[in-house]
Amino acid sequence: MDMLNDKVHEECGVFGIYNNDTDINVASLTRDALYALQHRGQESAGIAVNYDGDIKSVKDIGVVSEVLTDAAMETFGDNGKIAVGHVRYTPYHSLDRAGSQPLVIRYIQGSMSICYNGSITNMPEIRKKLEEGGAIFQSFSNAELIAYVIATERVNTESFIDAVNNAVNKLKGAYSFVVSSPKQLIAVRDPHGFRPLCVGKIENSYVVASESCAFDSIGAKFLRNVHPGEMIVIDGKGFHSIQAIEPKKSSLCLFEYVYIARPDSVLDCGSVHQMRKEFGKELAREYPVEADIVCGVPDSGYDAAQGYAEESGIPYSTAFIKNKYIARGLSGVKNTKKERLLKMRLNVLKHQVNGKRVVIIDDSIVQGNTAGHIVRLLREAGASQVHMRFSAPPLKYNCYYGSDLNAEKDMIANIMTIDELKNYIGADSIGCIHIDKIRAIAEKNGVGVCDSCFTGVYKGPVPESDYVDIFSQKISTKKG
Repeated sequence: MDMLNDKVHEECGVFGIYNNDTDINVASLTRDALYALQHRGQESAGIAVNYDGDIKSVKDIGVVSEVLTDAAMETFGDNGKIAVGHVRYTPYHSLDRAGSQPLVIRYIQGSMSICYNGSITNMPEIRKKLEEGGAIFQSFSNAELIAYVIATERVNTESFIDAVNNAVNKLKGAYSFVVSSPKQLIAVRDPHGFRPLCVGKIENSYVVASESCAFDSIGAKFLRNVHPGEMIVIDGKGFHSIQAIEPKKSSLCLFEYVYIARPDSVLDCGSVHQMRKEFGKELAREYPVEADIVCGVPDSGYDAAQGYAEESGIPYSTAFIKNKYIARGLSGVKNTKKERLLKMRLNVLKHQVNGKRVVIIDDSIVQGNTAGHIVRLLREAGASQVHMRFSAPPLKYNCYYGSDLNAEKDMIANIMTIDELKNYIGADSIGCIHIDKIRAIAEKNGVGVCDSCFTGVYKGPVPESDYVDIFSQKISTKKG
């Protein structure tokens, strides 16, 4: 039972700023923005500042407060022109310092720094071709792969913009990235719009980020989302938009709305908070029940619970208090200790639920262990009934576009029916929003969503092969 990994895990977060003001410290603003994006990744953090082609960077494994300390920030001066920043999520087994971002690349045409979010589905083919040409890779990061492709294209093009344009037309899959040349800040989003990216402005300077909450944290104004297939170029002449790739039907990752993004962010469909409330209202219409209170599982269940309460007329209440200071990275820890740590993370307000019929709303169900634990906590606190609701359908399929999911064989929806699941987690009733309802809500707001992990119908290209590093074999320590 691995309850702390019973979730869809975060994405990476990217940020970039082009400075047109004399009183802006780009390094300091970038650190503040990364604090706002910390929910998208806690494995590593970093900043690179461009001083007219001379790039200085600080990055390491750890959260923003651990890596970008006041002492570390003294590396940067006060007059940087361009800065990019990154917070990283990566599966624990593939975590390495070499893959921490921003990546700073120095090549024959100068230097660049890049921060990336997503998953390149034709990475094995591109990497093999580059390696056969003599390329030497320091990590398995797709950011390094993209940087190599840009550098290769730059040798044969007249400008850095042309090089990036040519490079992205060779990439398949999901990506939102920011890259700094000596004179420009460029941001690109894949033609399907799998991963979010937006642009804003602070005074006379432009900023780009994975989520608009980063702008709020630095006093910047949200301008708009970057369109699928669009390349944003910011330089001394101002702000330019180039349609680098023909856009496909909008397919923003559904889990950005359900779980990953902060509720105060604005994505393609608008307010994340409002979207989650809409999911909750639809749950109330699909799965009504007589109950005394509606509660949300911290933190992503709160907004949907508010929507459920408004639609059903059942009072909204708080049932759980979350301890946010319990360590997140617990790979390799025995399951008994994980269960104890999870219990420490969530504590029930017993006087709120004792003797009451409770509707409890969570964002999603993967393995079912977390849901079972939540139901048990409520029962132990005296709840007379527990009705479980989820603001996403049950997960069934792999994701090839950047979300880190459990193996299909471990997904509870591939093992049990809904009725069996209800008995497994010990709930009095269970309900998961239907995928058609989510699509209808998104389309009402003018965009589509990627729901491949629920349907198995993939919106974009999938990998044709897996990359295998023949040299990364463990050295045996067996004696004798």
